[in-house]
Amino acid sequence: MQTLAHFGDGGPGPWILLFPVIWALVIGGGIALLRRTAWRGGRRGPWRPPAADDPSPLTLLGRRFAAGEIDEDEYWRRLSVLDEQFGRKGGAA
Repeated sequence: MQTLAHFGDGGPGPWILLFPVIWALVIGGGIALLRRTAWRGGRRGPWRPPAADDPSPLTLLGRRFAAGEIDEDEYWRRLSVLDEQFGRKGGAA
């Protein structure tokens, strides 16, 4: 008595075990591909352009100060003006 559907009598033999392995690899590869791209929600995928960091005026002012484009006095003067418009809402302790 031989196993694997009597492969000596013309059955598929041990090759029949290869098909479930191939299907498992195909399904696993598809899931891995979807997890890396489409299922990431707000994260960037390969088809989306790179997102700008934070284009807020406060961030831009901080970058200009860090790059040396403006001096400390001008930074604090502009920051006080921007804080009135774009700063934290509500009373801070």
